[in-house]
Amino acid sequence: MTAAALSRVLGQDYCQITLVESDTIGTVGVGEATIPQLGTFNRMLGIDENEFVRRTKGSFKLGIEFVDWGQVGERYFHPFGNFGLDMEGVSFHAYWMRMAKAGIFPDIEEFSLMARAAASNRFMRPVNAGNSPLSNITYAFHFDAGLYALYLRELAEANGVRRVEGKITNVERDGNGGHIRQVRLENGEALEADLFIDCSGFRGLLIGETLGVPYRDWSAHLPCNRAVTAPSERGNALPSYTRSTARKAGWQWRIPLQHRTGNGLVYCSDYMSDDEATQTLLDNLETPALGDPRLIRFTTGHRERFWEANCVSIGLASGFMEPLESTSIWMIQTGIARLLSNFPDRSFASVDRDRYNRLMVEESEYIRDFLVLHYKATRRDDTPFWNYCRTMPVPDRLAEKIRVFENSGRCFRENDELFNDTSWFAVMVGQGLQARRYDPVADLLSFEETRARLAHIRSAVLASEQHMPDQAQFIQEHCAA
Repeated sequence: MTAAALSRVLGQDYCQITLVESDTIGTVGVGEATIPQLGTFNRMLGIDENEFVRRTKGSFKLGIEFVDWGQVGERYFHPFGNFGLDMEGVSFHAYWMRMAKAGIFPDIEEFSLMARAAASNRFMRPVNAGNSPLSNITYAFHFDAGLYALYLRELAEANGVRRVEGKITNVERDGNGGHIRQVRLENGEALEADLFIDCSGFRGLLIGETLGVPYRDWSAHLPCNRAVTAPSERGNALPSYTRSTARKAGWQWRIPLQHRTGNGLVYCSDYMSDDEATQTLLDNLETPALGDPRLIRFTTGHRERFWEANCVSIGLASGFMEPLESTSIWMIQTGIARLLSNFPDRSFASVDRDRYNRLMVEESEYIRDFLVLHYKATRRDDTPFWNYCRTMPVPDRLAEKIRVFENSGRCFRENDELFNDTSWFAVMVGQGLQARRYDPVADLLSFEETRARLAHIRSAVLASEQHMPDQAQFIQEHCAA
């Protein structure tokens, strides 16, 4: 992603880009679900969307279904896009909560076209239909991450990137400023550069091992530290959503692709052994496995500084917060975008690094808080893991968000954080947080006027759902692999 983006934006005349990678070094490669912002990244690269889906054997995603997170037997949906429509300058959420507390329209998902369409495996792209919900369909993708990487490699090389196959065995630093001067490969070749981008994964070869930037551990708030993954056969249907099912000591994902299903169990090794996790995953596959399970170890958190000296860490080298809301690829994308907007010259001014690091740390903390909410807001008390999550202390900003919601049902988006008020509302309501009262500004409209407007919106959503085709049919017509 980094090589393709930098070569596209900077061009061959501005700088020379060398991509060092080894086909013998495995990648984590489980980032198969995304959020809608990936579409912006692909368009910046000039990628045709149908070609992208075809080349990566992908499918479309309208949100995430969460099963057994609030209590065993419960489910809710976190959709892309909005619930309903804001009216008279007041959030739709406030009007809905007023009605729900009166026992009217208790199901918030009836006001989201993405939630309704996902429930019946439907999909289409938005169309110009006035104020119809069909004009505002918001979606992301499921795809084979390995195929996406190969596709981007082709684009990068076409843009002039020089790809070098090999492993780095030694890193040499400048004796004066401590900058990285060159890396040496196992075949003896030395590669000098002004700027180094560390995409070496959890190892952090440059940012951690060479420059010694410490890692900030968030395990106290995000205790899961391992994942076991296994692909399985494609099911008969092709769902247009990701599923996350809470298990004894973590959660299991299901990601539908055109040619197979991606599966994995994220868990905490303090509460579940690797063998038990593997068996739990295999026992809960919906289709026969296509390969042996693979174990991944990780520590949630991030580097204290994402950019040190003349080295910028991107992706897992900079940190990891687990894949619960499909944010790992977004962190790569935003890291690239912020590098471009703070791109250095050879002086590597500290003001550029400091701003980049501040923004990336803030982005990480906002995402962390949203992920922690899923664990903290559980009402489960059936296992030691969920008892820990339910009672653990949480960051101050998240604690305030929960208190505000419990007081008046209000949700706010802080600054430019990734997840908006609709996302926060979906998880808080979905996992059973209770508000003592609804937002008083919802009384701006009369009770009957509010009920009539919500009934109209609900009817428009349900009618729009019926207009959408089955996702498998849509893919067969437009972007079948």
